[in-house]
Amino acid sequence: MDNHKLVEKEENGKKISPVLPEEIKNYLIDIDGTICEDIPNEEPERMGTAKLFPDALATLNKWYEEGHIITFFTSRTEAHRSITEKWLQENGFKYHGMVMGKPRGGNYHWIDNHMVRATRYTGRFGELVERSATIQVFE
Repeated sequence: MDNHKLVEKEENGKKISPVLPEEIKNYLIDIDGTICEDIPNEEPERMGTAKLFPDALATLNKWYEEGHIITFFTSRTEAHRSITEKWLQENGFKYHGMVMGKPRGGNYHWIDNHMVRATRYTGRFGELVERSATIQVFE
């Protein structure tokens, strides 16, 4: 990630974690079933030939070119890193990083002190739009 985009922050006279400017998004994107066909970790021989979702490539590379941060966050393991990086390169994905070992099974509930927005992938990439939804918050 381009650290020069981070903005220093203070709270009560003490430094806290820096943040990105509001206009820059920090996208964390799954791989299997989101940018390509869904391949389980138990079948790594299929990872190198996974079917690409073309709308994912176009959208993610557009976001990258707009200056947003693209990080893949996948349940694939460290053992799958090199085949995954090769597949991403061969298919033309532009990205900043990749985090391996996301917990498997879905039903994610992310708790963070920074703003988190979730978008569930439902079969195609397109423009992001704002909609109201019910969310869980701490009482």
